[in-house]
Amino acid sequence: MTCALCQPSSNPILLQDDFCRVVLLNDADYPAYCRVELLAHVKEMTDLAPAQRARMMKTVFAVETAIREIFNPDKINLASLGNKTPHIHWHVIPRFENDKHFPNSHWGEVVRDSKSAALDSTTIVLLTDKIKAHIECALSAN
Repeated sequence: MTCALCQPSSNPILLQDDFCRVVLLNDADYPAYCRVELLAHVKEMTDLAPAQRARMMKTVFAVETAIREIFNPDKINLASLGNKTPHIHWHVIPRFENDKHFPNSHWGEVVRDSKSAALDSTTIVLLTDKIKAHIECALSAN
């Protein structure tokens, strides 16, 4: 079976280093929805060394912080399931009370018609810069 996360991403990559990448899914229903993907094909967080686990979570939290600063969502959902794609990755999903699924999971039952717009290029650059700054700060705090 081919792993989709081991392949090059067809979505914009906001940041990538030798450990992970931050991919912008830019879903029209969930603008700024990002996924933090480990580059190595590893299935479970506990298969990582403690320092790698910490690095992954610092990256996830940096993405969350950047999204909160720019978009001020009502809630951020963090999810790491891996049932369909057994490769460590974290979903960072800004949620708004008027989105089509709120308060349900964004994978759940639709409760209202709602549509946002995908992010424009200026906002993508701003989000990328904020994520990079927060990751650099988090990783330098070691």
